[in-house]
Amino acid sequence: MNDRNFDDIAEKFARNIYGTTKGRLRQAILWQDLEVLLAGFAPRRLRVLDAGGGEGQNACRLAEMGHHVTLCDLSAEMVARARRHAEEKAVSGNMHFIHSSAQQVGEHLESPVDLILFHAVLEWVADPCAILASLWSYLTPGGALSLMFYNANGLLMHNMVAGNFSYVRSGMPKKKKRTLSPDNPLQPEQVYRWLEQTGWRIASKTGVRVFHDYLREKHQQRDCFDQLLALETQYCRQEPWISMGRYIHVIAQKPENQG
Repeated sequence: MNDRNFDDIAEKFARNIYGTTKGRLRQAILWQDLEVLLAGFAPRRLRVLDAGGGEGQNACRLAEMGHHVTLCDLSAEMVARARRHAEEKAVSGNMHFIHSSAQQVGEHLESPVDLILFHAVLEWVADPCAILASLWSYLTPGGALSLMFYNANGLLMHNMVAGNFSYVRSGMPKKKKRTLSPDNPLQPEQVYRWLEQTGWRIASKTGVRVFHDYLREKHQQRDCFDQLLALETQYCRQEPWISMGRYIHVIAQKPENQG
């Protein structure tokens, strides 16, 4: 398995992820967590790495707040899109763009960073445990990792609700190479073990889209979005709902005494 490069499906990714209610909901829940995390750093101007940052929505928002953000992506097309987005938002002066994998971006960093965003990337890489160790090395002691990963439990539940019994029994293999379905759905407990073995201290866990994808009446995702967001917010930081999210967002910290 190789790390996934999104050059060939960048436009499809933008249309099918960011341009949908699932993308809006994902961003809303994610930023609830990030705003709490950023408040803990205030009033510092942070050095941020958005590793596998795609089109740069989160990077640009952080740059608008005055933080200095380095965005890297394995896809040259995604980096170009992020650069254009930053220019449109007039935040390019607070950003640095690197065409690089997350594993190699350390070669381009002048100093350790205070915050790393690693969203919806872990499930696309060949060696998830190794990349978490790489991210650890880029982070200053006392810094934080915002990690969002594709949850294998959510994939199983989604297919069971749809009645795809044979597919679940077969282990839910990926059917097509060019789809937006991640290559490597991850078991939450395995990800937590990798983090803890590396030295991270897990500070919080949030389920992302704990109800949205399971609604029988799909029009409610759009027509009842505000009600849905309110209920997702109410339940997404408690079990069993965390473990049923299509994604899980983890905030993990590097202890002050770690080099």
